[in-house]
Amino acid sequence: MTTNLNWWKGGIIYQIYPRSFMDANGDGVGDLAGITSKLDYVASLGVDAIWLSPIFTSPMKDFGYDVSDYCNIDPMFGSLADFKTLVDRSHELGLKVMIDQVISHSADVHPWFEESRQDKTNPKADWYVWADPKPDGSPPNNWLSIFGGSAWKWDSRRLQYYLHNFLESQPDFNFHNPDVRKAHLDNMRFWLELGVEGFRLDTVNFYFHSEGLEDNPPVPAGEPKTMGAPHDNPYTYQRHVYDLSRPENLDFLKDLRVMMNEFPGSTMVGEIGDDFPLKRMAEYTSGGDKLHMAYTFDFLNTPHSPQYIRKTLADMNNIVGDGWPCWALSNHDVVRSRTRWGADEDGEAYPLIALALILSLRGSVCLYQGEELGLPEADVPFERIQDPYGIPLWPVFKGRDGCRTPMVWENTAQGGFSTIEPWLPVDNAHLPLSVAVQEANPNSLLHKVRQLIHWRQAQPALVNGELSQADVGNDQLVALIREYEGSRLLVVLNMTSDAQHATLTTDVMDVLQGHGFSSTLEGQNLTLPAYQAFYATLS
Repeated sequence: MTTNLNWWKGGIIYQIYPRSFMDANGDGVGDLAGITSKLDYVASLGVDAIWLSPIFTSPMKDFGYDVSDYCNIDPMFGSLADFKTLVDRSHELGLKVMIDQVISHSADVHPWFEESRQDKTNPKADWYVWADPKPDGSPPNNWLSIFGGSAWKWDSRRLQYYLHNFLESQPDFNFHNPDVRKAHLDNMRFWLELGVEGFRLDTVNFYFHSEGLEDNPPVPAGEPKTMGAPHDNPYTYQRHVYDLSRPENLDFLKDLRVMMNEFPGSTMVGEIGDDFPLKRMAEYTSGGDKLHMAYTFDFLNTPHSPQYIRKTLADMNNIVGDGWPCWALSNHDVVRSRTRWGADEDGEAYPLIALALILSLRGSVCLYQGEELGLPEADVPFERIQDPYGIPLWPVFKGRDGCRTPMVWENTAQGGFSTIEPWLPVDNAHLPLSVAVQEANPNSLLHKVRQLIHWRQAQPALVNGELSQADVGNDQLVALIREYEGSRLLVVLNMTSDAQHATLTTDVMDVLQGHGFSSTLEGQNLTLPAYQAFYATLS
């Protein structure tokens, strides 16, 4: 797909969490040189691109999602020269490179914020969201931080509060200021000129706030809460009308797209955590003039029954229109899918059929490191927890460290990730699932995932086709039709632990092979064993 400027549309993006992928210098933390050393493995999976979680200069209070220099590499990970080496090697292997952009907020040690907080008249005084207290000294309104408590932090120099949707050390930018918008466009242009093909935009609907600072209303009784945070978090009690997803955001996304269009073949995928995520996805990805694609938390949450999946897909078709989704089952912010969706299922068979689901949908796909190995959520004891999100909400919510533990390359001490005890512990339950163990077993999940990905990449209808749902007379199955350039491909997925039967209402022209799943078709009667899939072209 190297000459396809729309490579991202239907592409597969492999997400790398740099701290935990591979430690090349033996300090217990992953780095760019370590990633570069493993790119041949990533390319062997058949994916189109890699996405690197933040690698910028940072105090690391939120592990890189608190940036103090947007145009440099944190020494923990290496240097700009190391990054250029990584980009060059990726391109040699046919891999595109995408990097995180965390522009809704910065670290509080960023020079811009250090200047802004000095007084109300300095050149950057209005680069962040500042507000006077109420007459009684309390915060300007009821907005809450996702990480707990008020979204406002008092600053004794300016005698004002500043907004932080996340940690107190992550002040929010004031995107109403055109200088802020220009600075971030310049930052992204820097990386595009270095050779990256795209960006994953963190919290893409958080850029603007309502300048009126109105109180958010409560979520009406009986209405669904936001999927952007655990439901035991008070943040989910509010309907987020004024602190995010503001209409002004659309104009900035259009400005972003204009810049991206100067670099043919580049792309953006936005993270949307919202009260009405599919509506937001439609707004942000439709029309070809804003984001190229976006992902929501619909499949990064707990529900996963066939009924829930079918409803999500129906809502996607009805709401998103010509917008473009990017599907994921796991990432660095949520419990790994093998545990979240598959805890009560077969540990090897279920991860494969779950991946078959998102590889069969209209949209692009993000595959999180270790998902191809079937890694479950790691058990991180409280004394080793690093995530600032998890510590105050323990033990009901244990934070995000369980999905961020080191990649396991070998069934040896530290999983072959490092020569010393790493920043997060390697879960011993991961070691038998390591890359080396699975590469040596031709029947392993890794080999099956690799086979499925390579097969899917050769099916134009699965990469580019439109999607509709099919009725096969069994509500325990997910049945889809993908249509592309006059051809129709039927997909039937059995994500349950029982054999299932279906009745096809359209004549099959050709039963497709090579994907690694098994089924039996006798006339119009289809039998799918547990955790199996059926693919066929229709007449």
